[in-house]
Amino acid sequence: MRTIKDQVAVVTGAGSGIGRAISLQLAQLGAQLALADVNEQGLQETQQLLDGRTECRRYVVDVGDAGAVEAFAQNVEQHFGRVSILVNNAGVAMIGDFADVSLAEIEWLLNINFWGVVHCCKFLLPLLRREPEAHIVNVCSVSALLALAGQTHYAASKFAVRGFTEALQQELLKSNVKVTSVYPAGVRTPLVTNARVAASANLADAAEVKGLFAHLNVIPVDKAAHLIINAILQDKSRLMIGSHARMLDALQRLFPSRASSIITGMLRRLS
Repeated sequence: MRTIKDQVAVVTGAGSGIGRAISLQLAQLGAQLALADVNEQGLQETQQLLDGRTECRRYVVDVGDAGAVEAFAQNVEQHFGRVSILVNNAGVAMIGDFADVSLAEIEWLLNINFWGVVHCCKFLLPLLRREPEAHIVNVCSVSALLALAGQTHYAASKFAVRGFTEALQQELLKSNVKVTSVYPAGVRTPLVTNARVAASANLADAAEVKGLFAHLNVIPVDKAAHLIINAILQDKSRLMIGSHARMLDALQRLFPSRASSIITGMLRRLS
């Protein structure tokens, strides 16, 4: 994509974290914004931070609800007439081993993390295809590269997003729509602090996990957002954010059968 100026960008999960930071930086570069989140207060705060510098509308949307996303896409088309950038950033986390997580809890997480991406791509792709050039960003996770203990549900959702994104990239390869998959590690977002604890999980263990990742997450969201926007401008197909992401990617490639156990052991020693 040659420029961000005058593009219409849809950002999900815009009420906090990376989604908010991307929204603010896109606005600085001259984009118009359709901001989506299930958290209305967070959306209001993001819009207030924009301080009227660009046309911006906010939409309270549960991306896990196909009907809600279809209506959202129709409203965006009605309000803006077009969409040229889609950033699928909305996501949630949950703490608990597979034995402790209920099927309902797994379904809740998959609906947001995986189906949310599918829904937004399905209902907004027709608008993106109308543009001379357009871009989709799907924010995955290093948990889409390497799966660890305690992440059966989260890793499943993110591996699914990765597979979906890589296949979509190939389908759209010769089209006007470019696709980027993003793998952040160590970014300081509310994802872990806001993570649900499975109903049957040990609360002390959950608190330890949250504390460990709070210690490891040191990359400012502004830096992550800057890298993602550069990836859009450069039409990158894949973006690793942080040295931990690059290290985990390399480790998985070098030791595919041992990488997960190596990292799990390291995290246990750290905790």
